[in-house]
Amino acid sequence: MRRITRIATVGIASAALALSATACGGKKSSDTPAADGTAKAAASAAIAYDVGGRGDQSFNDAAYAGLEQAKKELKVDGSEAEPTEGEGEADKVQRLTELARKGNNPVIGVGFSYAPAIKKVAPKFPNTTFGIIDDTSVTGPNIANLVFNEEQGSYLAGVAAAKVSKTGTVGFIGGVEVPLIKKFEAGFTQGVKDTNPNAKVLSHYLSQPPNFEGFSKPDLGKATANGFIDGGADVVYAAAGLAGSGAIEAAAGKGKWAIGVDSDQYNQAGLAKYKEHILTSVTKDVSDSVFNLVKSVKDGKPTVGEIRYGLDKDGVGLADSNPEYKKMADVIAAVEKAKADIIAKKITVKTAP
Repeated sequence: MRRITRIATVGIASAALALSATACGGKKSSDTPAADGTAKAAASAAIAYDVGGRGDQSFNDAAYAGLEQAKKELKVDGSEAEPTEGEGEADKVQRLTELARKGNNPVIGVGFSYAPAIKKVAPKFPNTTFGIIDDTSVTGPNIANLVFNEEQGSYLAGVAAAKVSKTGTVGFIGGVEVPLIKKFEAGFTQGVKDTNPNAKVLSHYLSQPPNFEGFSKPDLGKATANGFIDGGADVVYAAAGLAGSGAIEAAAGKGKWAIGVDSDQYNQAGLAKYKEHILTSVTKDVSDSVFNLVKSVKDGKPTVGEIRYGLDKDGVGLADSNPEYKKMADVIAAVEKAKADIIAKKITVKTAP
């Protein structure tokens, strides 16, 4: 059954992250469109979630955190819209149109899949700023492209994985085989091989477009991770959204290391039972990118065009929340050296395998 799209104002309690993505909310009385159908002020910001929705403990939850920060610090209202299973472009167009008509500004599509919809909707609301995360293919005078050097953070993960692996075999799981996720694979593999040329990197994608269930099915991630571990891998890195939680569960169940993605997954409540086996996470400052875009609109100076976050601006990085990781002085030293070399352009990280 398809989930019903929801557009709701969400409370600021931190426990909300644990709520089901299908929970319903109420409309705001302030959701009033301008006379010309466009948003005129940054009184309310909106995010439209990617596959998996809020509660994925990763990408979508990072965007949610940025919206919550904006609500608290900038005193703006916040609206959210969930995806529906198996939806098409028309569903996304309708979702973004509704959010814009209600006066939200900015309206942010979480994920590259929103590009075609934003291309259609943005010209119809010239006074509304539209943000899209992880895509540069759609541009316009009121479009902000929030993008990241995922390959750089993944390179650091590869360095860490190669340093801690005892078997010399590690694994990479991609949610869907698209150029964005290939950046994660490319950086990770390069980091592993630059650290240990004899290491073996197992790689597998959970689905092929237009099938995007590889971002939303934990059982797929779990099965693949178990297969990798049975094949000798003792570190598994998954860039697979909600499906990545299955990979983390598998690694924890067999006493191996997992590397998280997008958010610091060691600190995600939904993954608490597995946290001791989450060595680190490749972080993307999605929350900051959302907050900064909302702030720019609130300040009356909307930021548009490509806004890139890399290691040089701490837009991507490697988390160190796990106390066991903090004890690994040689690993940390290798990661810090790699980071410095990338920033200094001594290392150029590949964006495709």
